[in-house]
Amino acid sequence: MMNINHVINFPFEDVIQTYGTKDALFYALSIGLGSDPLNDTELRYVYEKDMVVMPAMVTILGRPGNWGADPKAGIDLTQVVYAEQYMELHQTLPAKATIRARERVAGVADKGEGKGALIYTERTIHNHDTNELLATLRATMMCRGNGGCGSIGDTQSSIVAIPSTPAEKIIELPTLPQQALIYRLNGDMNPLHADPKMAKRVGFDRPILHGLCSYGFAVHAVLNLWCDYDVSRIKSVNARFSAPMIPGETFVVETWLNDGVVAFRVLSKERNIVVLNNGTAVLSD
Repeated sequence: MMNINHVINFPFEDVIQTYGTKDALFYALSIGLGSDPLNDTELRYVYEKDMVVMPAMVTILGRPGNWGADPKAGIDLTQVVYAEQYMELHQTLPAKATIRARERVAGVADKGEGKGALIYTERTIHNHDTNELLATLRATMMCRGNGGCGSIGDTQSSIVAIPSTPAEKIIELPTLPQQALIYRLNGDMNPLHADPKMAKRVGFDRPILHGLCSYGFAVHAVLNLWCDYDVSRIKSVNARFSAPMIPGETFVVETWLNDGVVAFRVLSKERNIVVLNNGTAVLSD
């Protein structure tokens, strides 16, 4: 049984992390930038001359480690899946920096016995040298084996519905068969994304793509379709994870713009299933 009092009061420590130009370039490559080496707008993300940093890189910064493995938390890690991811950018990410991140559990929502529970976390990321707030991240984890634990704290979700009209702009972004093997070098070394035997043990035919890699591709698509690759246009992005993507498949990103907010949905072209849903990206003027 999940100990919700221990979980919401978990003693997180600040994470200090230094990243450099190569880390930012690698992250951009890991979410599909640079597929056309003659495209100057994409080249800025994967070449150090006049480089800019992908906003979604904040999702790999300042991770607190596998805190849910603490036996006192009582979380069944074999039944945990990523449910939602939100990021808000307060500053444009520098090409290199030392950051300071602090995680907290905002709340736990009990869905009922046999239905699981949701854990809502929040991470703030500051420039360690200037103390400027760079980004705020919020994530939701679905703990399918922990229903009946009780609820506590802030459990509000900002997920919104996708328009029922045909998409205004659509883009296809292919992935490589080795996409998960590339992306995991950003720091998420879960064998589920590399080891075929591990993947089969948890019900998949083969290793799957990281949910945050799919999220990065979605941000990439919004920058392409609505921002002309101008990173300063992205204020926040939110999305719900619906299904895993298989490396080598093609993302189809459907988008709608309404009053400065891009709604989006991401599908696997080959299987025609939604992998990211209820997406919203708030843009600056």
